[in-house]
Amino acid sequence: MSPDKSSDHISFAIDLTVEEARRRAEVMAALGPDWDPVALLEGEEQASALLYSGLDAEQQRTYDMLVSAGVLPGKGPGRATSH
Repeated sequence: MSPDKSSDHISFAIDLTVEEARRRAEVMAALGPDWDPVALLEGEEQASALLYSGLDAEQQRTYDMLVSAGVLPGKGPGRATSH
């Protein structure tokens, strides 16, 4: 009769919950106390509006075509591209 090989295996498990909490705390510390996600998003909206303002008719048609194709995000909430 051969010995049971399953007894040679050691069960090994790691709970990464504490490490994930530590990682998140480090990210928040690196961002600093002045980090304002709402202001950041508002700034991105303003930059996007400025980037696509003042387009001539041909540029506007191209922009509209790219938005409808899902290449560029449209205006308004949920501005992620479809691709």
